Amino acid sequence: MAERVQQPPAKRLCCRPGYSTTCRQGQRSGGTVCGGSGSGQGGSSKTQSPESLLDIAARKVAEKWPFQRVEERFERIPEPVQRRIVYWSFPRSEREICMYSSFNTGGEESASGGESGDETRLPFRRGIALLESGCVDNVLQVGFHLSGTVTEPATPSEPEMVCSVAISFDRCKITSVTCGCGNKDIFYCAHVVALSLYRVRRPEQVKLHLPISETLFQMNRDQLQKFVQYLITVHHTEVLPTAQKLADEILSQNSEINQVHGAPDPTAGASVDDENCWHLDEEQVQEQVKLFLSQGGYHGSGKQLNLLFSKVREMLKMRDSNGARMLTLITEQFMADPRLALWRQQGTTMTDKYRQLWDELGALWMCIVLNPHCKPEQKAAWLRQLKKWNSVDVCPLEDGNHGNELPNLTNALPQGAHGNQDSGARPHRTVFTRAIEACDLHWQDSHLQHIINDDLYTNYCYHDNTENSLFDSRGWPLWHEHVPTACARVDALRSHGYPREALRLAIAIVNTLRRQQQKQLELFRNHKKDLLHKGVTSITNLEGWVGHPLDPIGTLFSTLMETGRGDEDGSHGGFLDFSAGSMSSSKHSEMHLFPSTRRFLEEGESYLALAVETALMGLGQQRIMPDGLYAQEKVCRNEEHLIAKLQEVDLDDTLVKIFRKQAVFLLEGGPYSGLGELIYRESVPMHTFAKYLFTCLLPHDAELAYKIALRAMRLPVLESTAPSGDMSRPHHIVSVVPNRYPRWFTLSHIESQQCELASTMLTAAKGDARRLETVLESIQKNIHSSSHIFKLAQDAFKIATLMDSLPDITLLKVSLELGLQVMRMTLSTLNWRRREMVRWLVTCATEVGVYALDSIMQSWFTLFTPTEATSIVATTVMSNSTIVRLHLDCHQQENLASSARTLALQCAMKDPQNCALSALTLCEKDHIAFETAYQIVLDAATTGMSYTQLFTIARYMEHRGYPMRAYKLATLAMAHLNLSYNQDTHPAINDVLWACALSHSLGKNELAAIIPLVVKSVKCATVLSDILRRCTLTTPGMVALHSRRNSGKLMSLDKAPLRQLLDATIGAYINTTHSRLTHISPRHYSEFIEFLSKARETFLMAHDGHIQFTQFIDNLKQIYKGKKKLMMLVRERFG
Repeated sequence: MAERVQQPPAKRLCCRPGYSTTCRQGQRSGGTVCGGSGSGQGGSSKTQSPESLLDIAARKVAEKWPFQRVEERFERIPEPVQRRIVYWSFPRSEREICMYSSFNTGGEESASGGESGDETRLPFRRGIALLESGCVDNVLQVGFHLSGTVTEPATPSEPEMVCSVAISFDRCKITSVTCGCGNKDIFYCAHVVALSLYRVRRPEQVKLHLPISETLFQMNRDQLQKFVQYLITVHHTEVLPTAQKLADEILSQNSEINQVHGAPDPTAGASVDDENCWHLDEEQVQEQVKLFLSQGGYHGSGKQLNLLFSKVREMLKMRDSNGARMLTLITEQFMADPRLALWRQQGTTMTDKYRQLWDELGALWMCIVLNPHCKPEQKAAWLRQLKKWNSVDVCPLEDGNHGNELPNLTNALPQGAHGNQDSGARPHRTVFTRAIEACDLHWQDSHLQHIINDDLYTNYCYHDNTENSLFDSRGWPLWHEHVPTACARVDALRSHGYPREALRLAIAIVNTLRRQQQKQLELFRNHKKDLLHKGVTSITNLEGWVGHPLDPIGTLFSTLMETGRGDEDGSHGGFLDFSAGSMSSSKHSEMHLFPSTRRFLEEGESYLALAVETALMGLGQQRIMPDGLYAQEKVCRNEEHLIAKLQEVDLDDTLVKIFRKQAVFLLEGGPYSGLGELIYRESVPMHTFAKYLFTCLLPHDAELAYKIALRAMRLPVLESTAPSGDMSRPHHIVSVVPNRYPRWFTLSHIESQQCELASTMLTAAKGDARRLETVLESIQKNIHSSSHIFKLAQDAFKIATLMDSLPDITLLKVSLELGLQVMRMTLSTLNWRRREMVRWLVTCATEVGVYALDSIMQSWFTLFTPTEATSIVATTVMSNSTIVRLHLDCHQQENLASSARTLALQCAMKDPQNCALSALTLCEKDHIAFETAYQIVLDAATTGMSYTQLFTIARYMEHRGYPMRAYKLATLAMAHLNLSYNQDTHPAINDVLWACALSHSLGKNELAAIIPLVVKSVKCATVLSDILRRCTLTTPGMVALHSRRNSGKLMSLDKAPLRQLLDATIGAYINTTHSRLTHISPRHYSEFIEFLSKARETFLMAHDGHIQFTQFIDNLKQIYKGKKKLMMLVRERFG
């Protein structure tokens, strides 16, 4: 509260022309305490005497009439009467004071809405603490003005502070507050609370005076002069300039002050024109909302804004006009949020939490314009304001898409075959559109008035059984209106403090829905054969009730549940009289259970049961999936929220009957039900709802539970071929032709819910082979995501192999079957979990038994890639752990090994590059199979295999003791290799060195055969020189190259094959040198000199090497003489 130290200006001018000066001289000045003679507030006494007629009349006048009207109505008001009116004009309830000093509703509630969660920090709680600790003093009431001081005790960090508090009030409402503490907040500070509660709780201790103007009228001229002079003396530093200015103006005949009759009095109460409302600091509301919005959802700002919205609802419920004022201020700040323009410009969407705040804003405006009390001029003003906001370019759209997506389907669209019209022709509906439309609604319908005002409103002689009849066959009233609109009326009644009337209308709406559901069922049964034959995929409403912006089902459910629990606050109960615009009071005690309203419930039915049935009807309604990410997320969120509320209800026999009844309706409801036999391709799926129904019905009616769950498993939006819409409309069944590929932004969530439903059924069906088979068929038919099927397979495996029981072989087979389906689905697609899936499948098959392992190996080509089949499947099957796990005998081991070898050879034939080595490994123990695998490698070596693969297999062969075969493969690998002059770090170099070492170890012939291949494939001088050096160290065929030198005859460099290698090496050095000199930079000169030094070592290995190297250097000097610095370095090193 922006509490100001200065006093507010007086609201009106006061004078008493009917009184003479003489009659006041000698009358006593002063006051009496509030609880003096005639007080009707003997709050401290246990026994109270009856109120006097004066007090009763004064209280009523104080509540309804501004004091100016009282003065104008009567020529002279006796002082005792004035005192009682002034006394009763102060608020008597602490509830409103609490509402304006905390986020909480009522003083006894917890402080969960507080900023820190510490209730002692709330102004209302702190005010009570100050009052109870005796910190309020000098309390004085002068007319309609209360003042006093509140002492804030010292703390370790703050000294004691005395705050001067002043409060103005009118007709039992605080209209102005000021406090010297300087606090700035939306709500009253603790000092204002303490003074207010002092007056409420201890009226007998407050000294009461008439308005100051009345006291001044009692003074003669001398007394008035003395009064003014003393006042100036006491406060001369503060008021002397003002006093002199006023004196000058009064003494001036033509001054403005002398043109006005009377003088202002801040204590004289309200004028006739003053609005009667509680004090609300509008500036602080705006500042706080602006601050919260600027924080962008951080620091709990979203929570604070939601608390402000709750405060608006609290004010509406108390029928406080500040509710609309406060919401207007909040909305203005929301509309001024600079992020709106930025998001629109960038084409990005607002955050989900911020979007929900806008939804609440729109819903609150809907409640306000549907206020049954509001005057036409007030509604017209709201309509103008809403249209103004609605026309702003950045005003958020109802479906939250900024116009980038197709707008939501609403009841504003044509309800016919052309309902799915082009998006360009659809009106853009903002968050305020529904409130604007609601301004056209009224409450004057006589049938509606009877429903909400009369517990006994029936017509047992009514026999109109048409679709829109006013009563059902029992004579109970029905209310036919667009369901979200009708429920918005219920929400408005609840919001404005009419729980009883809201309940009556809610019951009429639910009874109407139940009757419509019954008639829809009968209609479908009559047309069932024809509709099913045509394959009609129809929906009855383009606008679903769950996920709707007005949340109709949530409203009905909350209304009925709160009544059933006795939660509704009855402090403002009463019947509505819309024609007169007034209310007649009803007893508080009647408001919790409303027993007479029960006449419109079935025998033995409760509000709780009706609420549950309403939720089931709404959740089961077939409805189209709305367009846009936010609208689709809202459908999921609202559905889950409603189901969470239902899960809090304990099921008894009555509720189980309702579940059974609704389950049958949903299964047989045709196009009206989301669980009907045929649904529109883009209907909202029922997986989440069906899972809840399945869980609830399973202990009581397993057959029905499975029927519901299995029916709900479908997801037609993912089917490649779905039935087309039928344009015929039997009895207003609306058909929609799909004209675009649907954009389901929440599809991943929907598929996960479908998976959860299937998992729930698998768990429940454990031990029941027939049920498991049915569930498996449903999964295979309806689930299209490999990751979700894999999850189900894993779930089934876990359930089947629980530690505390024997494995369930049927469920294990289901798990395996699902795993096989996953393998087939992901065989030709990329999936990052593929290796995990393959390993898991082998584990699952192992648990099932040896025949399962044999089966997957026999049909490997439909399940695995050749690499997976050899490196994972066959290898795992042949491992010792598998043999031990399955307790296999020798015969079974041999059968498995035979299957594995067959698989390996097939894979090697299909993909020798990746499977040959695995095939050789798997076939080691079978000579024929091993030879076959080796031949496959040889056949593939000349065409499809790379040198890397061939070298790897060659090394394997050497390791297994087949050096000649290793040599053969090495020569084949060399034919594929090509190392250029600058590839001196190529990974194949080690393989080349190994191949040469192998050839050298086998003998001169083998070495002679491989050297031409080396010369042809390797152009890198350093690699060739390394090979040459190694070949000269030992005798071929004697020992490995890395052993010590022996006494055998070394190979001559002047003869083949080493002469060929030496020439090739020298040539490589010459070519490399010229290549390097083409693009050499000075920083590489020293490196180049070292390279030439290595080249010289190789040149000198030839008998005429010295001469060749000298000629080589001379050529370099001549050709590259322009590189003077480099040539100088060459001369320094090599002459």
